[in-house]
Amino acid sequence: MNTSISIMQRQFGAMSADSSKVLRNTYALLSMTLLFSAAMAGLSMALNLPHPGIVLSLVGYFGLLYATTRFRDSALGLLCVFALTGFMGYTLGPLLSQYLALPNGGRLVMTAMGGTAVIFLGLSGWVLATRKDFSFIGGFLMVGILVAFVAGLAAVFFQIPALSLAVSAAFVLLMSGLILYETSQIVHGGETNYIMATVSLFVSIFNLFVSLLQLLGIWGGDE
Repeated sequence: MNTSISIMQRQFGAMSADSSKVLRNTYALLSMTLLFSAAMAGLSMALNLPHPGIVLSLVGYFGLLYATTRFRDSALGLLCVFALTGFMGYTLGPLLSQYLALPNGGRLVMTAMGGTAVIFLGLSGWVLATRKDFSFIGGFLMVGILVAFVAGLAAVFFQIPALSLAVSAAFVLLMSGLILYETSQIVHGGETNYIMATVSLFVSIFNLFVSLLQLLGIWGGDE
């Protein structure tokens, strides 16, 4: 992982000063929010806190996302970022507890975590090395994420396992595409706010991890 980060850092000099600054700030803030979210997930597990439920999760997520967007150009935006990522970590805790209770739960969680890290570092490193512009997939990702989100809600409310599996697989592809898109936006100056870039990448990593965990759980015998 350190080698991959070093490769990313060597690419900064080939970018504009503004893009390099946004990229550095984004990765620094992303690292801190990932650690904070992991700590909140651990606390949620240690205290055996219940999942807030899908309705409160959605209200909390979109409410904090709105606040983050509203204050993205101020110091308050940083507090909103940590509130958002901490809340997402809290909602992840009960899910992790559920998987860790399985006979092979620890292996499933570690595999999903490792897969998420490999995908994120690999895709980000590729964009930084090649400087390929992925702005053309923005519209497709927006539509795809909306469709997958609605399908995911339907899978939960109507309890359709096959649809849930399809949604998880779709989110793995969509979040991978979002990592490519957001990294490309930073590199080419399309994203100039490191707070919003951090949120986009964090959400991509979070959903990628959860989707991989769900797929591995199904293949590993999780009913």
